[in-house]
Order: sequence, then structure tokens, then C-alpha cells
Amino acid sequence: MQVRLEYGRTGKVVQLPDANVVKCLHYQPVEPLVDAPAAVRQALARPTGAKPLAELAEGRSSACIVICDASRPVPNEVLLRPTLEILEQAGIARDRIFILVATGLHRPSTPNERLEMIGRSIVESYRIEDHYGCRREEHVYLGDSPRGVPVWIDRRYVEADLKVTIGLIEPHFMAGFSGGRKLICPGIAALETIRAWHSPEFLEHPCARSGCLDGNPVHQENTWIARRAGCDFIINTAIDDRRRILAVVAGDMERAFLDGVAQVRRVVRDTVPEPVDVVVTSAAGYPLDATYYQSVKGMVGAMEIVKPGGTIILAARISEGIGSPEFQSLFGKYPSLDVFMESITTGGRFTMDQWQLEELAKVRRKAKVVLVTEGLPPDVVRKLFVEPADSVESAVEQSLVEYGPQVAIAVIPKGPYVLAEVASEL
Repeated sequence: MQVRLEYGRTGKVVQLPDANVVKCLHYQPVEPLVDAPAAVRQALARPTGAKPLAELAEGRSSACIVICDASRPVPNEVLLRPTLEILEQAGIARDRIFILVATGLHRPSTPNERLEMIGRSIVESYRIEDHYGCRREEHVYLGDSPRGVPVWIDRRYVEADLKVTIGLIEPHFMAGFSGGRKLICPGIAALETIRAWHSPEFLEHPCARSGCLDGNPVHQENTWIARRAGCDFIINTAIDDRRRILAVVAGDMERAFLDGVAQVRRVVRDTVPEPVDVVVTSAAGYPLDATYYQSVKGMVGAMEIVKPGGTIILAARISEGIGSPEFQSLFGKYPSLDVFMESITTGGRFTMDQWQLEELAKVRRKAKVVLVTEGLPPDVVRKLFVEPADSVESAVEQSLVEYGPQVAIAVIPKGPYVLAEVASEL
């Protein structure tokens, strides 16, 4: 059978043996919104758990709107246009409206990315700046959380009179789902906050996984932090596998987010009857598969449905390399993932972005990972605690040799954006 995997900007078509493919996991069929701009305006006027945005904006002297960086395919322009119009109509001067890009600890956005993310007319008309998580002097200390996480949030946001966040709700491999509170933590939090929030104390918890909010300390903690920082209004969206808008929720940071999660869960969840020997998956294409760092999410997204000792075959373009210098340094510093985990769990060692390697370690404790990419040479791939393959087809052929001709294969073309689960374990 022929399957198109999300890969870079163009996709990758692969040929898989029909007899072995148990299932292709996809979004559930949902029609996109016929008039997305109208749906956005309606959500802003009739929000969940909050006053309409126009009422909230009255009498405010300034506004900060937080948006995701280029690693998230948020339809920002559609969401921003009516938002900006409402704020100005309410009396907030354009030069007092500030758009803050929630980079977390990612690199700054480029001029071309801003044009793609936001649209030229908005870029040329409004003040837009990036958050820099490693510049602690640009953050305000808001105390420690009950779990002992120091709360440092971007000063520009804290000091704004009206605080609005715009995001995308999708499965997230640590926090359960993205969106809502994640625009604030980690989006505009300092390294000191993210370091504690992404520590093994949180990430090794069994509920810190995709699709899980109940009992998830990662979700609970950044919700507390976001509440402490303050958020007047959120605007979140759900998109389909063609990035068309399926739903828009707006209003209270927690109530609107949970409303959105319920809608998204119905769309993105798909199951296999039993765990499979091999999962062929992707890192969801551009922008998520631009780096190896982000592509780890594709591996984690497949982990729930692969058998212990099975194989995850991941296709990721990796057009921008491995990731940050700090993340890259980890692969030369530790001879194995076991040594790495020992170092961070008992030795107290810390390197920025280590949490992504910790997630990879979770995957590798359960399964082998084979990476298909044109972005990194095989000798480099071998140093990343995964195995290289020239093609998905050759990796599948090797799996047939390893597991036998009856090998069971599942395919997740959209990778971590699909919430893949085992029906028998629900």
C-alpha cells in the first residue's frame, strides 16, 4: 500500500506491504469551518467563562498578545486580525499593542518566519518581539510555586494592562495537550522556571504523557504558573491534517482550554487493537520536523502502541540540524542513555534542553528507533542513540527479517499530532 507521510514541506510517499499493515491512524473525519474568520469573531464576542474581549479591553492602557513561535503551525493571521481590531476599537492605541513571540528556550524567529506566521500587513503595522528565556533580567520574579518552581515571566507580559494568548491545541508529549497555559509556561518563562518545570521530578511521572491531563504534574504546574502570571483571555484553535481550522475556543484560560481539549480529543484520537511490532511514523512535517530536537516528539507519539522490543521507524526532514548547541553537546557528553539518566536523576547534572533527551530515553527503554532523514548523514545519526536507514522501505524490510513475515505494522502519517492509543488498554 502507498502512504504519504508528513515530511518537511512536501511530504514523503512510501510503499508498505499491505499484508502487514494493521492500520493507518488518522484524524477522525471532521469538516473544517466554512467561515473561519466569522467563527473567530463569534468566539471573541461569546467566549467561555469570560466577558467578551471588547468589554475586557475597555479602559485598558496597553495590551500584550502572546503567539507561538514558528515551530507551531498556528493560523495566527486569522486569529489576530479581529483581535487587533477589537483592541483598537476599545481604545487601546496601536503603539500600545505588543505581540510577543513565545519562543520559550527556542531560537528567535526570523523575519521570513514572522511573515509566514503572522502576515505582512500585521508585521508591518505592529510591534513584534521575541521572548528570550536566557535573559533573566528581562523577566519578573513572581515567587515560587507550591512544588518549588521559581516563577520568572517575561516583564513585557507581566506589566501589560491586558494579557491575551493565542495558541493551538494538539496532543503534547509531556503536558498532555498544548495550548492554553503553555503559551505562558514555557512560552514566556525564563530558563530558571523551565529548568525546574522540565526536571525529572515532573517528566518521569507516569501521567506526564500525551493526551493525559488528569494527574499530570507538568500540566498542573504550568497551569498554576500561568494563573500566577495572569491571563485575561485566550484564543485557541484546532486544525485538521491539512491545517484548516476545525474549531475556535476563547475566553477563560482554563475553561476555554478544557473546552477546546474535549473537541480536539474527539478529532485526534485513533487506536490499534493491540500493540504492534513496528510503527512507521513522522514528526508531522514542517515546522515540527525542522530539527532532531523537535522530531523526538514523533518517536514519543508512537511509543504507546509499539510492543516492548519493537521498532519505531521515523521519517523527519531535519532541515535545520540537531537543535541548540546545548542539546547537541549532550550526545558527545554521555556514552549511553543510561549514563545520561543516571547523571540527571541522581547526579544533579543539568544542561539546557536535556528534557528532550530524557524523552528519547523513555522511548529507547521500550523500543528501537530507526531514523530516515536527508538532513543528517548516517554517521551523525548513529551518535544520536538511534539507527539510520536510507528509506522507510528498507527499514521495513529489515524489520521483516528481524521479526518475521507476520510482523504487525501500524502507520501514523501525521506523527505526534495523532493521539495513538491501544484499544485493549483503554
